[in-house]
This record gives sequence, C-alpha cells and structure tokens, in this order.
Amino acid sequence: PGPARGAGRWRPARGPRMIATPTVIQSIGAALFAIALVHTFSTKYFERLAHQRPDHAGIYHLLGEVEIVFGVWAGALILAMMLVAGRDSATTYLDSRDFTEPLFVFAIMVVAGSRPILELANAGVRIVAGALPMAGAPAMYFTVLAFVPLLGSFITEPAAMTLAALILRDRFFASGLSNRLKYATVGTLFVNISIGGVLTSFAAPPVLMVAGKWGWDTAFMMETFGWRAASAVLINAAIVTWMYRRELAAMDVKPEPARLGLPKPVLLLHAGLLVAVVMFSHHPALFLGLLLLFLGFATAYPQYQDRIILREGLLVAFFLAGLVVLGGQQRWWLEPLLREHAESLGLGRL
Repeated sequence: PGPARGAGRWRPARGPRMIATPTVIQSIGAALFAIALVHTFSTKYFERLAHQRPDHAGIYHLLGEVEIVFGVWAGALILAMMLVAGRDSATTYLDSRDFTEPLFVFAIMVVAGSRPILELANAGVRIVAGALPMAGAPAMYFTVLAFVPLLGSFITEPAAMTLAALILRDRFFASGLSNRLKYATVGTLFVNISIGGVLTSFAAPPVLMVAGKWGWDTAFMMETFGWRAASAVLINAAIVTWMYRRELAAMDVKPEPARLGLPKPVLLLHAGLLVAVVMFSHHPALFLGLLLLFLGFATAYPQYQDRIILREGLLVAFFLAGLVVLGGQQRWWLEPLLREHAESLGLGRL
C-alpha cells in the first residue's frame, strides 16, 4: 500500500531503499529542530546579552535557560502549522501527542524533591556509607554516585536523579569542589542514572518501550541486564572516587542543617505518595491527583517542607514536552536512517 494521504511523495534512495519526500510541515519541523539544537548550545550567548542589554534582560535570561529551548521552538512549530495547515490541523496534531512522560517527570520530581523524601534518602546513604571499608567524604560520595542511581530501577530515573543531585548539591558542591571534580561528578552521575534503571522492567523509559512487546519481566531484566548495569555503575563510581580521593578526603563536607525532626507518619505518607506515583506512572489522572494531594499536605504543614521544586520540575517537563512535539515531525528522516543503520549492523529490519 502507498503512503497515507499527506505523508508526501516517495522517491528512491541509495539502492532499493525508499525514503519520503517531506511535506512543507515536515520540512519546517526539521528546520526548527535543527534551530533548537543550535539554540541549546548557544544559551551562553543569551546570558551575555542579558548583561549587555539590561532593558530586555528578562527575555534574554529566559532564552538562556536550556530547558525552555525545545518548548519555545515547539511553540513555533504549532504556530507554523496553524498558518500553513490551519488551526484544526495543529490542534489535531497536538492531541495526537502523548504527554504522559513529561507530566510524570514533573510529578515525580516535585514529590522526590520534598524534604521528607530527601531525608529518607540521606539516611539510606549514611547507612550504606557507614558499611563501606572507606570513611568520611569519599564513602558518602561513592554511595551517592553508586547506590542512588540504582534506586532508579525502583523509583524511576527522574526521581533518582533528583535525589542524587540534591544530595550532591547540599553536601559536596556547597562545600566547594574543583571544576574538574564537578565535571567528573556530573558526567558520572548522568551515565550511572542512564544505566542504573535497567534492573527492573518498569522504571527506565527505553525498557518500557519494549518490555511489554518482548515479554521482558523484572526477573529477565535482572538476569540479562541488571547485574551488568549494576557492576558498571559501581565501577564508574569507584573510578571517579579513586581519581579524586585526595581532594575528597581533604574536604570539609558541609553538615546537614539542624531541622525540626520529622514525625514518622509524615515520612511514611511521603514515601507512600512516591510509591503510588511510580505505580500509576502511566495514568496521568491518577498521578496528577496524587501530586495535588501532596501539594495540599505540603501547604497545610509547611514546617515539614523545604522549598518545593515546582519551577525546576516545570522546566524539565516543558523541555520534554517540546521534544515530544518537535520529535513527531522527525520520523520521515529519522526512521529510515535508523533502519539503514540497523541493517548495516546485521540486525535485520526493525
């Protein structure tokens, strides 16, 4: 059968492969995607403009935020679709996109970044660090980089990233790290979070995309990928800890601030909300309802909370939503490219 109406004409590529000639909207989408990539690496330029032109510093600071880049250009795409194809076409396209992942990331980041969850995570880190053959800052540092990313297999990768980043910020970055150690820490954390979520079949988005179709359950993930990923996470954390062991050992790690002790019911409630959000991660009506419940409790008992990270969560969600919108217009060139690459590696047709 031929392509769906409006999918564009077809012309031969190299050999027998057929690739689509893009429609006007697809061409605009590809161009805006390229502009967004350039913008992502140009945010420093807008920050400089904000200092050079204080009258418009606000808009330049906004354009200098990495997280808003794809959302802004996704908005430009929708505006272009309205002008070229009409409002109904643009709204129909938006309605066809699945925004469950951006909404979930927002919800889980806000709940995971709450003070009770952070204190539970800190308590777990202290217990694990105390059982290690090393002591002090190196033990705490290794634990945050090794064991917190592995939690991503159970509480999802966004939650693990939020907890690890907040602990590192408060305990290490606030105490002063060299730039080399800062970059090594962030790089190792990104890698470990990315691979630390494959111990189960329900936490990492790449696993979720195929687990149901290919029959991968948690037992299979543990046996096939999990132990390998866990080994890599531990090795990565051990390497960076060993490389900077002298700097870490000489650090005066910032102590945790004195706070009002949290009642056990508050800790249990927040832990239960976090687990429930993870359990219903594919049902926006449920996990957003749980988020509203969390916000209501946090407003009623502010003495048990630090600043809720609504801004950070919204920025990340906006970034992911922009990717969802812009990414939908890249299939015409990305899918043939991936198929050709897979076949060149002998993987057959995807």
